[in-house]
Amino acid sequence: MGSKKSDGKQLAQNRKASHDYFIEETFEAGMVLKGTEIKSLRNARANISDAFATIRNGEIFIHNMHISPFEQGNIHNPTDPTRTRKLLMHKEQIRKLLGQSKQEGYSIVPLKVYIRNGYAKLLLGLGKGKKQYDKRETAAKRDAQREIQRVLREKQKVIR
Repeated sequence: MGSKKSDGKQLAQNRKASHDYFIEETFEAGMVLKGTEIKSLRNARANISDAFATIRNGEIFIHNMHISPFEQGNIHNPTDPTRTRKLLMHKEQIRKLLGQSKQEGYSIVPLKVYIRNGYAKLLLGLGKGKKQYDKRETAAKRDAQREIQRVLREKQKVIR
């Protein structure tokens, strides 16, 4: 009776991505890890805030993703925590991502790292860079929505 593990535990998130980019489409990719990197990931010892993805020779790689070394690991573990790691995606998805990212202002942005069915996954987003006025507009909308919610909560308190 093999029970299927689907915890979907989120391990790292790039919060700046939604601030700096309009995310138009997302893709899920597996990661090629070495040694005890998966143990460090399961302990949520990863950071993707400075990470970015590139496509070379039909393969996709993530750069500057920091996975801290596992403390109880042996000497054969990778010593560089920000090494370039290969991502696993279908060729059609990579071709589609490559074609779309070649357009002006688009880039491949890592959004979050999580565990699905026992495997480490990375959610990539196709993002179009925001201009400064777009960022101000987004902040103004968020503040207005927050104000509306505050007023509605106050009205609910008065009614009760």
